[in-house]
Amino acid sequence: MFYSDAIRTALRALRANATRSILTAIGMMMGNASVILVVTISLTSREYVLEQIQGIGSNMIFAYYEAGSQSTARVEADFIKLADIEAVRQQLGGRILAATGVMTNYDRLYFNGQEEDVAVLGSDSAYREVRNLAVLAGRFLDDDDVESRRKVALLTDKLAIRLFGNTSAAVGQTLKVHGLQFTVVGTFRERVSSFGQSELVRETILIPITVLRYFTPTERIDPMYITARSAEDVESITAQVRQVIEARHRRGAHYRVDNLGAILGAARNIAFVLSAVLILVSAIALIISGVGIMNIMLVTVTERTREIGIRMSVGATRRSILRQFLVEATLIGLSGGLAGIVIGVSIPLLTNVFLDPLHLPISGSAVALAFGVSLATGLLFGLLPARRASRLNPTEALRYE
Repeated sequence: MFYSDAIRTALRALRANATRSILTAIGMMMGNASVILVVTISLTSREYVLEQIQGIGSNMIFAYYEAGSQSTARVEADFIKLADIEAVRQQLGGRILAATGVMTNYDRLYFNGQEEDVAVLGSDSAYREVRNLAVLAGRFLDDDDVESRRKVALLTDKLAIRLFGNTSAAVGQTLKVHGLQFTVVGTFRERVSSFGQSELVRETILIPITVLRYFTPTERIDPMYITARSAEDVESITAQVRQVIEARHRRGAHYRVDNLGAILGAARNIAFVLSAVLILVSAIALIISGVGIMNIMLVTVTERTREIGIRMSVGATRRSILRQFLVEATLIGLSGGLAGIVIGVSIPLLTNVFLDPLHLPISGSAVALAFGVSLATGLLFGLLPARRASRLNPTEALRYE
């Protein structure tokens, strides 16, 4: 029996038990659809997490004072200063794109007749590049603002909307910070949200660091930010920044100097583990589908025992019987698998069409894997029933009722 004959015979047999064949194929369909969707979800989540971290600054290095002495005077001397930022700029030179620092304070503003605390940050023109900020309206701080100690301010988008209705309307307005009138020159937001895990919160005022310095009793940069020019230099620059800071302060003071490389590595590992777990769950679904195919084929062999005996009596070889039942099992696996591939690909495509901001990538390797698994499942789980059919005794099979 040639393969074309085996396929025709298998199709006739499947049509004769259409409901049972369809229900068996549905299990494979769900398994394959889940494989494609799981790979799509894992790819999307991994890319999203990595983009979020890289958007904050994959080349970014941060430094701040951790702990040190018992004496209050010494503690104040241990804090990172504006002079430390300048020393980093001079000593690292062309190896860095920017270095900046942040001083943090708080003031109270009136919202609908009620006073609320608002974060007031001081920084300079490099802060925009280092923290990957987007200016929504107006402009950012420039070097003249910092050097001339101008009373200008930028507002986060949430604060601008709350105070003035929208981000554009805030530009040119004035507000009081620590009793002084500041002119709003721009509004901004983080390009990639840090979800309140940084010095920037929803409602923040940003002013020149040279101005904020006069509102704080102690000069304390917390944190200092540095952006390396090259990703390959991040680790070496991190070590050098630590050396510069420690050399300028007393021995015994402890500073945290780190970068996002470790966080990126941890995110990649978490994404890998998540993908492996999800794929394992999908593999279990496919195994269950395969067991279903094997179970149905065993029932089929039992039901068609007399037919097998007749075929053998007129000259069919054991090999042709084996081939016939393998083809039937494979057709069930492939039909369900192809339907699952269609569903698994359709859902991301429809999502991309109707949910414009959301993009779900379709993995070609996942589609190829799903097709291969469908074929392999049909062959592997159809092998036992096919072998049982091919080993039947023709005489006993003819007598089977």
